[in-house]
Amino acid sequence: MKVKDQGRVSNKAIYLAIGVNMSGIKEFLGIWVSENEGAKFWLSIVTELKNRGVRDIFIACVDGLKGFPEAIEAVYPRTQVQLCPVHLMRFSLCYVSFKDRKVVEADLKLIYRAATAEEAEQHLAAFAEKWDARYPSTSKSWRTNWARVIPMFGFPDDIRRAVYTTNAIESLNMSLRKVIKTRASFPNDDAAFKLLYLAPAQHREKVDDAHPALESGDAGLCHHL
Repeated sequence: MKVKDQGRVSNKAIYLAIGVNMSGIKEFLGIWVSENEGAKFWLSIVTELKNRGVRDIFIACVDGLKGFPEAIEAVYPRTQVQLCPVHLMRFSLCYVSFKDRKVVEADLKLIYRAATAEEAEQHLAAFAEKWDARYPSTSKSWRTNWARVIPMFGFPDDIRRAVYTTNAIESLNMSLRKVIKTRASFPNDDAAFKLLYLAPAQHREKVDDAHPALESGDAGLCHHL
């Protein structure tokens, strides 16, 4: 978002956290602004959530932000951190030539769509054998993050679909972008916060009206936090 700061307009990143509680209700947990991100920043956010009453996180789905999984595990050591395989795949395709992308993408989907962690590892081995000569960094990135790729395989398929991507937070982000796109800039951080605070309430009302059973039937445990 473009926000005025000390007389000049600068781009600032706004960070959001949502969670799904034990009753299946999505909760908007907080808004933060920062020009820099890193392990110290993520640790401050997770610590704040802990101090404000988030007693535990069962599953956290993250999109590869550096230092974020470690911050979660430092404050909530029992949390299963799930790396979003869709984001990992997008990262992997950055190193793949355009003519090979469709085939490589199909082979990567076999990994995270496998029925079990053992089957996924077999697909990863087959992928490495097929593509390492041309794209060695791809299988390496999956193996490096393997411990955070496989937690989803410990859950039934319906739960797995709810926790293996960051779609819930991205859906919220999309609705917020529609609200802020008509504003060239904000006079200060507080003005941006006020708009972002009110917008999710409107988004939730629309969702609840369209899907009255969502409150009690949502299967997601925790997305992004």
